[in-house]
Amino acid sequence: MRHKLILLASLGLAVAGCGAVPLKRPQPTLPDVDRNSTEVTVISSYLDTCFKVARGTPAEQAEVLATTHSDYTAAPTPSRVLRYAMVLSIPNHAGSDPVVAQRLLREVLANPETLLPAERALAFLQLQQVDRQQSLQADVRRLQQNAERSANERNAQLQRQLKTESEENARLKKALADAQAKLDAIANIEGSSNNRRTPPPEGRKP
Repeated sequence: MRHKLILLASLGLAVAGCGAVPLKRPQPTLPDVDRNSTEVTVISSYLDTCFKVARGTPAEQAEVLATTHSDYTAAPTPSRVLRYAMVLSIPNHAGSDPVVAQRLLREVLANPETLLPAERALAFLQLQQVDRQQSLQADVRRLQQNAERSANERNAQLQRQLKTESEENARLKKALADAQAKLDAIANIEGSSNNRRTPPPEGRKP
C-alpha cells in the first residue's frame, strides 16, 4: 500500500512539472490590414518623390536627385535602388537617364523577393514604361537617320544633276563660241572679197 502511494505521488509531481514547462507558441504574423497599410505608405512615398521631380522646380528636382543618389551610393538596398531608378526614369529634367534607370530596374526585378509586392508591381510597370520610351526613341532616331540619308541622297543626286547641266551649258557655250568664230571668219572673208572688187575711178571708162 505504501508503494502505491509513493508511485501516485511521483506521477502527480511529473504531471505538475510538465504543466510548468512553457509551451512554444507560433510567432504572431502581421495582419493583412497592417501589411496593406505599410505597402500603401511605401508606394505613396515613391509617388510623392516622382511627383516632386516631375512637377518641381529645377532646384527641387536637383535636391531630390542628389538625395536619392546619395542614399543609393551609401547603401544600395533594393528599395533605394528602386527609388533612385524611378527618379532617373522621369523625363524632362536635368538628371534624367533612362538607360541607367532601365538597368537598375532590371537589377531589382532580378531578385523580386527582396521587394514588397507593391514595389515589385511598381518596378515592373516603370520598367515597361522605360522600355517603351526607349523603343520609341530608337524609332525616332531611325526615322531621322532614314530622313537624313534620303535628304543626303537627294542632295547628291541634285549635285550630280547640277554638275551635268553645268557641263552641258559649258559645252553649248563653247559650241556657240566656235560657231560665232566661224561666222566671224566667214564675214571677214566676204568683207575682204568685197574690198577687192572696188569700182573704177571716176572719169575712167571701163
